[in-house]
Amino acid sequence: MSNLTFANRWNADLIDEKYIQWREAPESLDPLWKAFFEGYALGGEAAGALPETTLEAGDTDMAIKQARFTGAIYAYRSIGHTQADINPLFKEVPQNPRLTLERLGFREADLDQVFWTGNFLDGKRMSLRELIERMQKIYCGPVGIEYLHIQETPERRWLQSKLEPEDGTTDTMDRDRRHRILDRLIKAEEFERFLHKNYVGQKRFGLEGAETVIPAIDTLIEIGPSLGLEELVMGMAHRGRLNVLANVFRKSYAYIFHEFSENYLPQTLHGDGDVKYHLGFEATVENTRKEAMRLFMAANPSHLEAVNPVVEGRARARQRILNDLPDRKKVLPVLIHGDAAFAGQGVVAEVLNFSQLPGYSTGGTIHLIINNQIGFTTDPSEARSSLYCTDVAKMIEAPIFHVNGDDPEAVVRVMETALEFRQEFGKDVVIDMYCYRRHGHNESDEPAFTQPTLYQKIKDHPTVCDIYSRKLLDASVLKPEEVQAIRDLRHGDLQHFYEKQKEMASVPQAPVSEEAARVYQPSYAFEDIPTAVEAGELETVARALTRFPDSFNLNRKILRQLETKLQNFEEDKGIDWAFAESLAWGTLMLEGYHVRLSGQDCVRGTFSQRHAIFFDTETREKYVPLMEMEDRKGMLCVHNSLLSEAAVLGFDYGYSLDFPDMLCMWEAQFGDFVNGAQVIIDQFISSSESKWQRVSGLVMLLPHGYEGQGPEHSSARLERFLQLCAEDNIQVANLSTPAQFFHILRRQMHRAFRKPLVIMSPKSLLRHREAVSSIAEFTDTCFKSILPESDNSITSPNRVIMCSGKIYYELLEYRRAHGKKDTAIVRVEQFYPFNKDLLAEVLKPYGKFKTLVWCQEEPENMGAWRFLLPYIEDVTGRRPAYAGRDAAASTAVGSLAVHKIEQQQLIEDAFTIN
Repeated sequence: MSNLTFANRWNADLIDEKYIQWREAPESLDPLWKAFFEGYALGGEAAGALPETTLEAGDTDMAIKQARFTGAIYAYRSIGHTQADINPLFKEVPQNPRLTLERLGFREADLDQVFWTGNFLDGKRMSLRELIERMQKIYCGPVGIEYLHIQETPERRWLQSKLEPEDGTTDTMDRDRRHRILDRLIKAEEFERFLHKNYVGQKRFGLEGAETVIPAIDTLIEIGPSLGLEELVMGMAHRGRLNVLANVFRKSYAYIFHEFSENYLPQTLHGDGDVKYHLGFEATVENTRKEAMRLFMAANPSHLEAVNPVVEGRARARQRILNDLPDRKKVLPVLIHGDAAFAGQGVVAEVLNFSQLPGYSTGGTIHLIINNQIGFTTDPSEARSSLYCTDVAKMIEAPIFHVNGDDPEAVVRVMETALEFRQEFGKDVVIDMYCYRRHGHNESDEPAFTQPTLYQKIKDHPTVCDIYSRKLLDASVLKPEEVQAIRDLRHGDLQHFYEKQKEMASVPQAPVSEEAARVYQPSYAFEDIPTAVEAGELETVARALTRFPDSFNLNRKILRQLETKLQNFEEDKGIDWAFAESLAWGTLMLEGYHVRLSGQDCVRGTFSQRHAIFFDTETREKYVPLMEMEDRKGMLCVHNSLLSEAAVLGFDYGYSLDFPDMLCMWEAQFGDFVNGAQVIIDQFISSSESKWQRVSGLVMLLPHGYEGQGPEHSSARLERFLQLCAEDNIQVANLSTPAQFFHILRRQMHRAFRKPLVIMSPKSLLRHREAVSSIAEFTDTCFKSILPESDNSITSPNRVIMCSGKIYYELLEYRRAHGKKDTAIVRVEQFYPFNKDLLAEVLKPYGKFKTLVWCQEEPENMGAWRFLLPYIEDVTGRRPAYAGRDAAASTAVGSLAVHKIEQQQLIEDAFTIN
């Protein structure tokens, strides 16, 4: 709890130093500090004083006091939050020495002196005593707000207009509203009590101590429609999740109780399911005015904040679906965090960085922090270096409200203000709700082992329902029998559905009748998908890709590239990799599909191969060729991303969930960069269909290949993806021709099902003279997961080398150079799902060849070797020889010379090893 003391964390001399500087050299101060002390001149004017050179001693003293009076206003605005009554477990509110009368520059005798208030209260006059009392109520009550770090004056003024008006401290909440708040609190509390009593020892990650979350979210549903909201997309960890699902999303109590049953079998048609406090949900709910709002709860693993970018991606997809552009006022992302996770998880900062980026902004997110004042068992003093867990949010100049969770009305008002701010300015808002966790991390944990004093306080502390009930009773808003009636009603509901779920246990249930948003799709199939296009359609796209306005100043190097590409297309001399990619995009757009690509520097392409957007060399005006294509039906969205992998990949995964008609792609700058997104791959992309029956067609492009660039720029860790493969969950490919790339991208959209696609994307093949495809390969074929020997003269080989990707061309070059006409080369284009029947079909014409070899660039303990070995043995009945690098701890050597030696050796081995 030591982080809650601020004396050693605040620059104790800052205000005094700036004040002295202002008096001596005001022009040396930045505008914000000049405004801080603007009361000097204004005070003199208000008192009718003459310029300073003619002031009498008494007038000068008054002008200084006026400046200090104005400074006091700014001091409370700036640091009033440090002595706000925001912690429900504190019996005494901490006092900040910077806000004492003496440190503000006054004496007791000055309390009744009247001053001009400047921009506070529209320039009215009031005594120092009145000012301090008022500022204490506004800035040091149950809400403490940080907002002076915001640079935009209109945003600060807007917040002040909400906080500081004449009636800003007047209680205006009507009886019905208070009744509803109490009802939501009691629903939350009774739900947790009921589970605790009837499911002893079972994990539920209850909301006890933070029940005010329920009326807080309910507020968004109540006022959201009047502010233009139609949908909420929400993400949260497991604490309180069941309560939110039951009492906000209206998931059936009976079904939740059924999930607690010892005999509960999840109604999944396939896959393994997940624990109940990780599941997602969708619902349409109405507020008290019968205004409907659609709610989405994102499924989330135990990786706490990992769901944040997924929610943002889903929200942006929903905004496109609702045509909520460009304002983004209809769909609101809401993220509920824990205090320790918000301060501790790096993905939080990455997602905050999304907030105003053109390719990732969602029009502002409301962040609600359930501040338990503890991690699992860790004290804040051991978990962060900042005063507040929210300090990271200052990086995007978000207003930060610290609010006492034991004051539900204050929390509700803050939520109203937060939503209004978001709708007005399109920016994030953070609400830090101080509360506590009545039990341990889960209900069987004993937190008093490490936090004995904290949990003694919690044990003695009344519940928020008791506190708020007493407040309403004391104010004669409700009568005791009315409060009891609410409790009886809510407990009766729970008991009724508890009995109902007993019936459910003995009666077969319709599959997932209560779980919304699950998607069931056909099983994976290997049939050929017709992805070929008409030649005229291909030409339409090709010409659009190489066209730009006459007035546009295109970079000369790009111009030469375009001229070469168009000439090669017209003369059918070969289509390269990047052009094939653009042709796939363009043909899909002609068919009405949308295309999105994001990643670091993906607009140009890491290897300067793509140039999806042209930039005028004189004005940097943008021109997007495919968006100017005639008869285009779909959109193209290509965005250079922030320098993040986990957050951006999570965002694009989330986008793909809600917008299946968009070819959604994420590209790593180098394949190894995907290491930084492993949590998203493990917890979402590879397992979401199995755990949550949520399907994604996300494509991951991971530049992969050994060109002597060292361990960090060689491998996309193919073996990691293959290790995750099971139950047809993902597709993993390493392609060898541009046409194959073209068809696999188009296949992704033309199938009756969606599966994530991982492509080991090339580097050197982008410009390899032989890695090109003819027009016929785009108009007359489809994707093949295994390619047979391409030389028709090789019919009865003694040796068959199996390989994938770039190494094929090096093997081909060696075979030509050494006249190895007795060797066939078979390319595995898709590792998983692996088509064993096709492999048998491909190998059958070769008869009983003597030697079978698997050749790869990666070390023996990496790449596809150990994954494919059982498949190859099953099809051929023999163990292939291995040609590749020895097992290694690092993915590649650091020396180009050593790399060349190794590469030459493994290629020779492929042709000689037995």
